[in-house]
Amino acid sequence: MMQFNSFKEFYPYYLAEHSDLRCRATHYIGSTLVLVVLAFALITQQWVYLWLVPLVGYGFAWLGHFLFEHNKPATFKYPAYSLLGDWVMYRDFWLQLLGIRPRGSDKAE
Repeated sequence: MMQFNSFKEFYPYYLAEHSDLRCRATHYIGSTLVLVVLAFALITQQWVYLWLVPLVGYGFAWLGHFLFEHNKPATFKYPAYSLLGDWVMYRDFWLQLLGIRPRGSDKAE
């Protein structure tokens, strides 16, 4: 197993494991649904729905790996860095979509 001393070292590896845009799309769908479920639970104070957070978050992400990347999710080897990587990739997606950051400027900032 590769060793990473920091998230900055890990993030290029994480992006390489998500080179298929369809896989990234499944991650973005899952991350968006996580935010929707969290907002719904907070607004309605119906905490019972929080069990959906890992289901939709990991479910959509893993689906993308198995269907499109044909690799094992980095979560299995690097759980903390992978969780952070998913949210950094999601943030970068929105920054690029909104034109705040140019495409191809994926960085672990």
